[in-house]
Amino acid sequence: MAVLGGTGPQGRGLARRFAAAGMPVVLGSRDAMRAAQVAATLGGPLVSGVGNADAAVAGDVVLVAVPYEGHRELLAALAQELAGKVVIDCVNPLGFDGAGAFALTVPEGSAAQQAQQVLPESRVVAAFHHVSAALLEDADVTTIDTDVLVLADDREAGSLVQALADAIPGMRGIYGGRLRNAHQVEAMTANLISINRRYKAHAGLRITDV
Repeated sequence: MAVLGGTGPQGRGLARRFAAAGMPVVLGSRDAMRAAQVAATLGGPLVSGVGNADAAVAGDVVLVAVPYEGHRELLAALAQELAGKVVIDCVNPLGFDGAGAFALTVPEGSAAQQAQQVLPESRVVAAFHHVSAALLEDADVTTIDTDVLVLADDREAGSLVQALADAIPGMRGIYGGRLRNAHQVEAMTANLISINRRYKAHAGLRITDV
């Protein structure tokens, strides 16, 4: 497993949880030294840090956790390194103003669809959009109480990502449709941010009757 943008809160937090589940994780960053430093803080031999390009090469499964502003540019630059791989996109295209968070319009429909367009030789899966970075990084939190909606056009890749979610205690991977349905999943993060600000919480999602 490799994480592009692995030094940010979401990437760093997911890396911590995957490593705790026994998976080797390579953190990627624009600054390889910064990636190595963050990897050292996560502890243990399972986490290492390198530049984004080297991380893309290292991982058979690559999680993208970069800011939306640099999303297309980074993936386009790494298209060759990511060819043939499962790419998990958890990017939320959001804006913020005085009224709070809101969903941005993405020309391709969603960040995940943008990733698939830029990476035609990769199998893109959308997942992990609604997981609280604060909970992921809190060492005192032993279980993450949330379902993870997994969207994919490739069934095998989607099932793999569901299993990755299941490996984190408290999480459950739930199939949520094809990539064309990723926009509303990404946009829902704005609603969760509003909930968390109002109630001073770290809300997640649970799907009932499944």
